[in-house]
Amino acid sequence: MQSVRPKKSLGQHFLNDNSIAKRIADTLDGFPQLPVLEVGPGTGVLTRFLIDKDKNLTVVELDRESVAYLKSNFTDLEHERIIEADFLRLDLASLYDGQFCVIGNYPYNISSQIFFKVLDYRDAIPCCTGMIQKEVAIRIAADPGSKVYGILSVLLQAWYDVEYLFTVHENAFTPPPKVKSAVVRLVRNSRTAMNCNEKLFKAVVKTSFNRRRKMLRNSVKPLMGENTDVLQDPIFTKRPEQLSIAQFEEITNMIEPFIA
Repeated sequence: MQSVRPKKSLGQHFLNDNSIAKRIADTLDGFPQLPVLEVGPGTGVLTRFLIDKDKNLTVVELDRESVAYLKSNFTDLEHERIIEADFLRLDLASLYDGQFCVIGNYPYNISSQIFFKVLDYRDAIPCCTGMIQKEVAIRIAADPGSKVYGILSVLLQAWYDVEYLFTVHENAFTPPPKVKSAVVRLVRNSRTAMNCNEKLFKAVVKTSFNRRRKMLRNSVKPLMGENTDVLQDPIFTKRPEQLSIAQFEEITNMIEPFIA
């Protein structure tokens, strides 16, 4: 079966457990009418279950060897639906006119970048689901007050409801990774706009967590001009992991008039 060499440079760990592949495919059952884009199909273990579900499926794969394998072994998937490309550089709007779902056994070394790409297309992607490193999954799903609540938690949860679904053991992969994995599901929430300047919101979140051990009055100060009186407000004595998304919106609005 295994005729594709897993490449360390691409972060490839091929799923070899069909029961887990089916469980991942099942996470899209709430969106039966939407087309599906699978990222990094590798040898197609998940792909097969998506095809069995009669999904309108397109796969994008960077590894030329995997692309050749898929074209040879998945004759029920048209060749034009097997795209050899870097997902992070792909213009998703050129593939779909309307909404679509994203799924995959994501390369761990670019999983955060994949989710940020999904955020860029959030109004077109109502559901994104798949497998990532367990620690990253915990971080994405973390609540305020958690030690692992951070940039990914806030920026993703602003637009998606995040579920940590289940953990996957290392032995479910070839070769086994050195870490455990987890399957997460992101479902678009009802938010249509931020209650603040979105660009500044991102800057505040990233600046705050890049100095997460400091109180907010110290971490956001570099964003501001000379007038920092607003930072005397009690909310700025908190640390970033203590703030909800609504509170990040609040402090964004508070400091916007004083941005340098």
